[in-house]
Amino acid sequence: MQYRKMGRTGLELSVLSYGSWVTFAKQIDDSIGERLMSIAYEHGINFFDNAEVYALGESEKMMGRILKQKSWDRSSYTVSSKAFFGSRGKDNKPNQTGLSRKHLTEACHEALKRLQLDYLDLYFCHRPDRSTPIEEVVWTMNTLIQQGKILYWGTSEWTGPEIVEAHMVAKDLRLIGPAVEQPQYNLFERDKMERDYKSIFKNIGMGTTIWSPLASGLLTGKYNNGIPEGSRMAMEGFEWLKDKTIADDRIEKVKQLAGIAAELGTNVATLSIAWCIYNPDVTTAILGATKEEQLLQNLQALEVLPLLNAELLERIEAVMANKPLYT
Repeated sequence: MQYRKMGRTGLELSVLSYGSWVTFAKQIDDSIGERLMSIAYEHGINFFDNAEVYALGESEKMMGRILKQKSWDRSSYTVSSKAFFGSRGKDNKPNQTGLSRKHLTEACHEALKRLQLDYLDLYFCHRPDRSTPIEEVVWTMNTLIQQGKILYWGTSEWTGPEIVEAHMVAKDLRLIGPAVEQPQYNLFERDKMERDYKSIFKNIGMGTTIWSPLASGLLTGKYNNGIPEGSRMAMEGFEWLKDKTIADDRIEKVKQLAGIAAELGTNVATLSIAWCIYNPDVTTAILGATKEEQLLQNLQALEVLPLLNAELLERIEAVMANKPLYT
């Protein structure tokens, strides 16, 4: 396993990590989750990602049970949670969503209880909340750090200007600003990482925990001939994901990428993950495998990574034809 510093912090994260979105308490149960987390940990993964909204809190409960069962040295792994959407779904009431001091604090306490942990290593603002003053958000996160309930705080899917504003407020108030952003980044979604955040990486030094490096499974090739039963895009409630992700032109690009991967003796999923972590601004890419063979296959991206030379990258760019222009 390779490890990278999270931006300009001292924290080291495994370049591949494991997350629970969609899968925990929906696609897999405790026994499968325990096996997958064990494989991840045994291969050097030290970051496990979660959020209050995943399976409406059941994902955190499941991960908490597994961590309790494993009894790994707490200093050997890191865990995250995220707050914004709430954990009660349609039953959310005022102050049970968003980034108010009340919700961020209570969501943190609830996450710690569900995960059976004394502190969170990373705590994300899962989306920007334009109805809450940024000063309130920064103060709240700083307080949670001072209380020892979180170690670092971050943003997820914030715009570049919103992240910069948070840092300006933190600097002005002499508080701790966000150290990490969690954006989507893959061969189809590139603008934020390769254009919008460039000045932030250079001037502020944010780390990144990438979600959906396989574009919700599209970059595995499993949707090339339709939507398989049991896949996340076949699940009730995820129709929006299918509509956003599946398109004929994207499928054709995946097929062409599969040809390049075959020449390297690998598959399109492994190649796509290797491409993602080739970017030095990526601290870690979160894997979401539901089967042992998938996870082991994903981990082989570390072996494919050294094979990504300039010529191969140019061939991938020719297929994708979507490289953002940075100005």
